[in-house]
Amino acid sequence: MLLALKFLIQVYRLTFSSFLGNECRYFPTCSEYALEALNKHGIIMGLFLSIKRVIKCNPMASSGVDPVPPKASD
Repeated sequence: MLLALKFLIQVYRLTFSSFLGNECRYFPTCSEYALEALNKHGIIMGLFLSIKRVIKCNPMASSGVDPVPPKASD
């Protein structure tokens, strides 16, 4: 399941993201954030953090650096 999610994110980055333009309000981009969150936190927490980030990424929100939080055990 984790590999499938990572694959879908990569497909998005190579297809739709190219057409829409790389205009994420945050650094790292939302797709980079999602990949890092999945790698650091696993599928459940990584997916939660990714969805939370995408919801936060809208024209009314601020922008800037928004790194993936460290894992609780780190």
